[in-house]
Amino acid sequence: MSKEKILKKPPGREPSLIVERTQTGVRIEKRLLKVLKGLAEYHDMTLGDLLEGIVLHAFDGRHPFSEKTRRRIDDLKRIYGLDLDSTASHRLMEKVEVLQTTSARKRGKGPA
Repeated sequence: MSKEKILKKPPGREPSLIVERTQTGVRIEKRLLKVLKGLAEYHDMTLGDLLEGIVLHAFDGRHPFSEKTRRRIDDLKRIYGLDLDSTASHRLMEKVEVLQTTSARKRGKGPA
């Protein structure tokens, strides 16, 4: 069993798992982060715990959210002006990248 350890099962719950976490610096779209933080707050959990849960569900091919939580996500998306969906995932460009590309085109160094 890799680096995780199983603790004795508390009554009525699955056994806890001891894991090793690491601090990471990731860049993420600003409004998406606001929605995630709002959702974590709504569920009284840390952003890291929320992201771990989402990713573990995705790795298993399962949907991580109940219908009630999906409605909350829609509310948060509206509040924070997040108009992106999964179709945007491979098309996002950093504002700096767009400015550099535009500047290179003006100088004749990039694709037209």
